[in-house]
Amino acid sequence: MIGREYLEAKINEYTLLNYHVLESMADWVRVVDYDGNILYANKAMKESLGEDIIGMKCYKAYGKDEPCGFCISRRSMETKETIQKEEIINGRYFSVKSSPILDGNGDAIAAVEVFRDVTRERKLELELIEKNKKMSKDLLFAKRLQRKILPKKGIYSTLKIDHLYKPCEMLSGDMFDIYFIDDENIGIYICDVVGHGVTASMMTMFVRQTMRSIKDDILSPSATLTELHKRFVALNLGADKYFTIFYGIYNIKNKQLKYSNAGHNCIPIRFNTDQVTLLKTKGFPISLILNEIYYDENDILLNKGDKILFYTDGITEVKNIDGDEFGVERVIDVIKMGETQLLDRIIREVEKYKWGEQEDDYAMVLMEVLG
Repeated sequence: MIGREYLEAKINEYTLLNYHVLESMADWVRVVDYDGNILYANKAMKESLGEDIIGMKCYKAYGKDEPCGFCISRRSMETKETIQKEEIINGRYFSVKSSPILDGNGDAIAAVEVFRDVTRERKLELELIEKNKKMSKDLLFAKRLQRKILPKKGIYSTLKIDHLYKPCEMLSGDMFDIYFIDDENIGIYICDVVGHGVTASMMTMFVRQTMRSIKDDILSPSATLTELHKRFVALNLGADKYFTIFYGIYNIKNKQLKYSNAGHNCIPIRFNTDQVTLLKTKGFPISLILNEIYYDENDILLNKGDKILFYTDGITEVKNIDGDEFGVERVIDVIKMGETQLLDRIIREVEKYKWGEQEDDYAMVLMEVLG
């Protein structure tokens, strides 16, 4: 009671200015003692909760039947520190800050609580969380879909196909595919779209759909890429959107691989037990820079046991601590060390070489001629 009388006396000594400052605040302000009795409440609080809250238990002022599990005012008086928490009152969110009131001896005799309405901020935050949950769910679905449409590993007539696919983000800008064009020809390509994420993954869907629609009408890699470029330009997506693609058509009967390159700087590597060669050919990326473009077409005869490694620059452009790239020569070095589990061994070497996190997508396709 002595502490309470002291506090009431001090409250009466407040200047008119201090009183008006408290009374004019939009935030709720109240003073409570150690037992949770409300000694003072400003105008904003009384207008919202009622004029009769003075003398009431702090928790009953906003309709609670029991004290808070964690009373910040009691903790504030015990520790003489300012304590903060969030409270829901009548469906609204409040940030509550409690600070101790000290007497002349430095003893805490009460606490002043300031309630700031943060409902709008919290609702926006909760809405954002819900939207992020939905977006994450949608991205996860898109990730599963992107993986589901990858070609199957295994035997395609006289070809054996293996591949490895590891995006740096949830969605990838790398894409590859293999399909039968007719009884004699198999199409195979690898594509690298600029960027990562949703936009890049949507462009890979365009490439896949377009390539599969073209294959029935055009039996030429160069003409196919010209038609792909034409259809991409018609989308008018913007100059910052582009992709590279290496496309080959393998004839099962004569073992001839015809191929063209639209700016794909990761030159496929043909190898066997005797030699390693690069399938070099020039061509511009698929972009809006040129309205009409034509591509060179080369061909090569393959033998039983020949293999071709298709890959994207996520492999060769990985950098070490000194900033040096992994490069195609190191890929060839791994090939020369042995062909068993080649794709896994390349990734292990890349992971050992790189410094920092994976910054680009990893994609590789290994084609082997069986007969």
